[in-house]
Parts: sequence; C-alpha cells; structure tokens
Amino acid sequence: MSEAVGLQSYINQQVFVVTYDGRTIMGELKGFDQTCTLILKKAVERIIQKNDATEEIPLGLYIVRGPDVALVGEMDAEREDAIDWEQVHADAMRGMGENH
Repeated sequence: MSEAVGLQSYINQQVFVVTYDGRTIMGELKGFDQTCTLILKKAVERIIQKNDATEEIPLGLYIVRGPDVALVGEMDAEREDAIDWEQVHADAMRGMGENH
C-alpha cells in the first residue's frame, strides 16, 4: 500500500506525528502531498520533559515537511483524554539521526 492510500484514511482525523528530530506534533490532518508533507489544523507540539511539566505549544495551522516526517498515526481520543500529561515526565526523545 502506498503512503498516499494510508494517509488518505487519516484525513479529517486527529493524528500524532513524530519528526526525525524527535518532535511530537498532534493535529487534525487536512491534507498531504506525494512527499508526505502534512497540513495539520489546530496543531499542538507536545514537549515532555524530565524535570518540568509537559508543555503543549499551540501551532495552529501547521505544515510538516515530508522529509521531516518519521511517523504518522491516528490518535485514540479516549486514551489521550485519560492521561494527565502534566504528570508525565521523561528524557527528551533524541532525533533519529543522533548517535549519542
């Protein structure tokens, strides 16, 4: 199955995107192109930190360049709502190109 067919099923759905540099971005998938560039509506970047509360930074309408996209998945709203993200702490996720 091509990426286009797989992503098509996520149109107008809440998705979770992980980028190659380790960022996590959520939003409603509004569109994409053949390079996997994504258009997200009401996008939010979630930054989970080891010693501080998890931050959520509103991005609004946001474009993620295709070469930066490592993973796209549909969000489970019920599970998402059940987590108290302010209580989640973890080391920062390293980018996929980092060796240390």
